[in-house]
Order: sequence, then structure tokens, then C-alpha cells
Amino acid sequence: MKFSNKFLLYFILAVVLIDCKKPYNPPAITSPGSYLVVEGVINAGSDSTIIKLSRTVNLSSGTTNNPETGAIVSVQSSTNASYPLVETSTGSYAVAGLNLDVTKTYRISIKTSNNQQYLSDLVPVKVTPPVDSVGFTVQSNGIQLYVNSHDPNNNTHYYMWNYAETWQFHAKYYSAYITNGIAIVPRTLDQVVYSCFANDASSTILLGSSAKLSQDVIYQSPLTAVSSTSEKLETKYSILVNEYALTSDAYNFYTNLKKNTEQLGSIFDAQPSEIAGNIHNVSNPNEPVVGYMSACTVQSKRIFITNAQLPTSWEATYPYDCQLDSIWFDVPKSKPPYNEVAAYLIPLGSGTIPVAAYYLPGSPSPAGYLSADQECVDCTLRGTKTPPSFWK
Repeated sequence: MKFSNKFLLYFILAVVLIDCKKPYNPPAITSPGSYLVVEGVINAGSDSTIIKLSRTVNLSSGTTNNPETGAIVSVQSSTNASYPLVETSTGSYAVAGLNLDVTKTYRISIKTSNNQQYLSDLVPVKVTPPVDSVGFTVQSNGIQLYVNSHDPNNNTHYYMWNYAETWQFHAKYYSAYITNGIAIVPRTLDQVVYSCFANDASSTILLGSSAKLSQDVIYQSPLTAVSSTSEKLETKYSILVNEYALTSDAYNFYTNLKKNTEQLGSIFDAQPSEIAGNIHNVSNPNEPVVGYMSACTVQSKRIFITNAQLPTSWEATYPYDCQLDSIWFDVPKSKPPYNEVAAYLIPLGSGTIPVAAYYLPGSPSPAGYLSADQECVDCTLRGTKTPPSFWK
């Protein structure tokens, strides 16, 4: 086979280009800057105000969570009233329902442990209309949840939501037995670890706007999708949706933040842009601060979805590869005799859990137990047995 000189030239050029590729690490990846991140809203109603403070981390860092602790945080009004928040957990600051005067304006004040003072702009209180409904549609591969809302006074136009999910799920196998360190004994009711509850929270920015509509109505704004094979739909699922009314400036901030954090990665996505919030370092106004402080009342609605409401063909996929193994008191044809139950099931802390006893024909005593790995039997590894207070 003969190759033209032009072909050989292209081939050599391609090899050189491939061989000369070097990794590019832009300065932003290792930038020493660590900027304050402020999350939350001033809740003007009867529910708690919760503000979370953290610091940005470098892309090259193995750390993803960098809470800002030991800060002094308060809500301040335009009439100089002050409402202090208390650090209830690492980097999370809270105060009980403030029931603020909605005719006043408010801001957040933050003094960090290194004596840097941050203030947000004074913002008006937006009165959030009630959530009309939270619903779902059944699709071929799962359910799509949505929210409906409207403001009859035509004053809202800009909405934001977040949600908290809770669901009941089962272990793969029901274990009727447990070891006490000496023998295998039946589980008491308190020792059953088959049914548990788990939860999760929204991690994306959920926005809606009726500004371009003739009426202030939000119809079936998407919240989240749940797969037909998800354990969330195995027994019963609940979602609590919180709704916040925003100013146009706050809506634009969160829209820009969403574009910068969730809608990048392909050539068709928006280009990264600067995100300007309304929180500033008093002594260094040019320091970037990530966050936007809003003040509003908050409206919530919870719904439950049971498995009976969904297609009968849907079946949850267990997250582990599970199978039952036979564990014998006396392994057949073993010379010398070998007691697997004593070796694998009776020791405390064993990762192999007895599930059910099995018997040989005519024998009143079990010949052994069917067993499985702990993650296939014990739901408390991924949840809690205690039902939430709202569960029904």
C-alpha cells in the first residue's frame, strides 16, 4: 500500500499534536481566595430564619464543605431594631419566628471570627402567596413533581422554591433472627431493622416567573423527577415544598447563579459571568461575597404519594447486589465437622446476618440459617426506624 506525501504530512502532524498535549490548570483552580458564602432568607413570618455561612474552596481542594463558624449574625431593621441569631450547628445560624412588620425594610449583619463586618442592602419584605397545590404526573420512567401558585393581587411575579423529601423503604430481606454473642435468637420487635425512613433536600435552584404573563399565575412548574425504580416510591413518599416571593433583583441574581452553576458544560450553554449579590464587606467593598439576602414570608405545602397510586409494574431496584447464603451448624460431608453458624453468625459485629432458619426433613432443630450481608438486611445503615412527626 502506498501513501502520498500529503497523507504522511498529516499523519506526522497529528502525532505531534497528540504527543504535545499538556494539562492546563488555570489560575482559578489554585487561587488562594476564600470568599464568604451566605445562604438563606430573612423569614418575616412565624417560621424560623436560618442563615448558613461558609467559605468557597479551591477547585483543586479535596474539601467541598467549609463552614464559617463563630460569627455574630443578626437581622436589622430600617428602624435600628436588631434580632440576633444563634449558631445552632456548624455554620448554621437561626432565630425563631420574627413576625416582622412588613412595611419596614431589613438586612443581615455578619461579623466573622476574624472581625470582618458584612452587611446586606436593606430589602423590602415580599408577602408570599399560598401554594395552590403540589402534584405529579406519571410518565413512562417515573413521576414528575410540580407546583402551582398564583397571586390574585398581581404583586409577586417572581418565585423561588425548595423542597425536602422523605420516604419509607425496606431492606432487601426481613431478618427474623439476631445473635446475642452466644447463640442465634429471634429478634424482638425493637430489634427489627426491615423498615426505615430516609430523607433528602433539593440541591438545584428552582425559579418561576409570571412577569411576562397577563396574570400572576405559575402552572405546573417542575420541581423534581423520581425514577420508577427508585426506592423513594417503594412504599410511601412525601415532599414538602417551600415557596418564596422574590424581588426582580433577587430573581435576576438567582437566574444568573443557576446559569453559572447548573447550566455549564457544553458549547450551547451560557458563558460564565460575574455574580453580583447585595452583601458587602464594610471595610472592603470590592471583596466578592456570594449570596443575596431577601426578606419574605414563606408558604409551604406537603403531599404524600403511596405506591398504590402508581403503576403496578414499577419495581424498586435495591442499591446493593444481594443474595441469600446457607450457613450450616454442621456442614454436610465436612471432615472434620465444621460449624459455620458459630464461625460466621454468632460473633458480635459480624457482617453476615441470619435471615431465616431452615430445617432438614424430620428434624425439630434447624440445620442452619439463610443469611445475607448486613447492608441487605439492616435498613438503619441508610435511614432511621423512627417515623417523622408529620408521617401519617
